[in-house]
Order: sequence, then structure tokens, then C-alpha cells
Amino acid sequence: MLIKHIVFSAAPRLLAAALVLAGGAALAQKVTPVQVAPQAWMVQGESALGSAANRNFISNAAFVVTPEGVLVVDALGSPGLAEELIAAIRGITPAPIKWVVATHYHADHIYGLQAFKAIGAQVIAEQDAQLYLHSETAALRLQASREELFPWIDEKTRLVEADRWISGPVTLQLGGLDFVIQPAGPAHTPEDLVVYVPQLKLLMAGDLVFRARVPFVGQADSGRWIGALDRLLSFDTRVIIPGHGPVSTTAREDLQMTRDYLAYLRKTMGDAARDMQPFEEAYAATDWSRFSKLPLFGAANRINAYNTYLLMEQSAR
Repeated sequence: MLIKHIVFSAAPRLLAAALVLAGGAALAQKVTPVQVAPQAWMVQGESALGSAANRNFISNAAFVVTPEGVLVVDALGSPGLAEELIAAIRGITPAPIKWVVATHYHADHIYGLQAFKAIGAQVIAEQDAQLYLHSETAALRLQASREELFPWIDEKTRLVEADRWISGPVTLQLGGLDFVIQPAGPAHTPEDLVVYVPQLKLLMAGDLVFRARVPFVGQADSGRWIGALDRLLSFDTRVIIPGHGPVSTTAREDLQMTRDYLAYLRKTMGDAARDMQPFEEAYAATDWSRFSKLPLFGAANRINAYNTYLLMEQSAR
């Protein structure tokens, strides 16, 4: 009876995986680099929630090519996607992939790290990511991903430690370029990093910037996130590669959009919390028209507003 139970309980998962592998992968968005600045490329994930159908390809990654090597920013949402990214980089340059900077330790940005480690790249991250990395939350998230994102996330997928944990600004020099790795958290996460290349006026902003879609706020410290965006506005930037959405060549406008959304959440939900107005009543009474046409508004806005309401309620006490 036990054997029969195991066979039948595993069958739906295996059948689903077979269907995904047979048809879904052929329809999934490919990992295709697009050049966005001299020596710099990005790959853009879908504006969607992670699923087996899209292989968890919902975030962006970037890389900068120099004669001495390549620096990559973020590793995508599964080992298979990272392997495709590595192959795409190999199609552009034979130079070694030296470093991968993890802008933060959300699953859609770091589940591909193990593929880069396998080819000898060094991983750099902000030291506060260790708190998440060794937490029960991270373990439970990986366990859930092995079910929800199978077969792209499976028992072989693991959480990867950084080779170098940083606590302050670090500048790496490679092939005549300076890579300024700047801690920017706590904001979207406690461990946010951005990477700025002054010679290219290029900012790789991770999830501090969401473009052409509603940001994911989650448990973020939205007040400090706004402060981080204000600091980024002082950079001499021509091109921004956001954590999600298309490349930006209108840096100030796109930084401002993320900032304005966060500020609007804090104002509307903060007023409601101070007035002791119930959340559902406050949410229904709020004018969301400026943001309601953005992708993922329906999936993300209510929970963003609710988490902000709770945050503002606590700060009002």
C-alpha cells in the first residue's frame, strides 16, 4: 500500500513536469541579451508572477564585458536560466566570467547562482543577506519553489553563499572600468546593492527600481526605500537597468515613478492608519488610477497597500 501511495502521489507532479518540458519550455521567453550601453547587455524577464510555465524568468540580469573579464549582476530565477545566460555571454565574449553581484537575495534573482559558482565565478553580496540566507523563511521558500516551480527548481537547487560579503562601498576595477558596488538598504530588502559604472553612466539598480510595472513591496522598509531612491537620483546616470521591466534611458523619470508609488502608498495608508480607518474601507476609497494600468497591479497592489497600512499603523503607535 505504501508503494502504491508513493507512485500515485508522485504521478501528477511527474506528469506536470513532462507537460512543461514537452510544450511549455518551447513557448517560454528566451534568455536573449540586448545591448543597452557600450560593453553592457541585459536580459529581461516577464512581467508576471513566477511559475513553472515561465521557468521563474520574471527578473532581469545584466552583464558588462571587458577584455579582462565579465561582471554579471543577478543570476536569474533558476539554475537552467543561469546556464542559458552563461551560454549567451559565451556567444558574445570568450573572456572569463569573474564576478556575479547579487543585488539582493530574493529567489527570482539568486536561484541561478549555483550555475555561476560551477564555472568559477565569485559571488558578491551585502552582508545582511546572511540573515535571510540562514533563515527558516528561506528554507521554506525553497521547499515551496521545488513544488511550485518544478522541474526548473528541484532537489538539486540550493541556496548559495557569497564568496565576499561586503558592508560598505566597494570599487572593483576590470578592463579599464570601475564597478562601484554600493549598499543601498535597508530598502526593498535589508541587503540591497546597486552597481554603478561611471565611465558608462550605467546604473544596475536591482529591485530598487521597477519599470513599467507595479513594484513588489512585501515587507520592505518603504520609507528608507524612498531615501535610497533620492540618493540614486544624485548619480550621473544615462542608463538604468532595473530589477524588473525594460531598460531605462529616462533615469530621473523612472526613479521618480517608483518613488512616487511608494510615497503614495505611505500617504494614503498612513492617513488611514492614523484615522483608525479599517483597511478594506481605506483601500476601496483610494484613487489608484495613476497606477492601475501598470502590469501586475491586480496581483501586487492590494498586498502592497496592506503591508504599508500595517507598517504605518505600527509607526503611528
